[in-house]
Amino acid sequence: MFGGMDPKKMQAVMKQMGIKQEEIDALKVIIEKTDGSKVIIEEPSIMKIIMQGQESWQISGNAREESAEEGISEEDIQMVMDKTNKSYDVCKNSLNEHEGDLARCILALSE
Repeated sequence: MFGGMDPKKMQAVMKQMGIKQEEIDALKVIIEKTDGSKVIIEEPSIMKIIMQGQESWQISGNAREESAEEGISEEDIQMVMDKTNKSYDVCKNSLNEHEGDLARCILALSE
């Protein structure tokens, strides 16, 4: 529709049409699906678009899916236990709380 148009001209046309867009800075987007699985988008590029009072979100990035059964691996729990000298249950709970992010979990338990 607007192929090859200068980005500044594109912004002006969108403004005339009542379309606003805003870039959102984020590290990660997590979409929790109804079946319990998750879509995780790393290093996302996110645009919030408002047109005629309706908000739309455009998200692109490196996506991966985690099934509901994946959960936290025993190896991850053991690694956190080795690095923090905390109990199995404490490490498992922390990993769940930090969505499996080992680095954040280890840092949180080391404080």
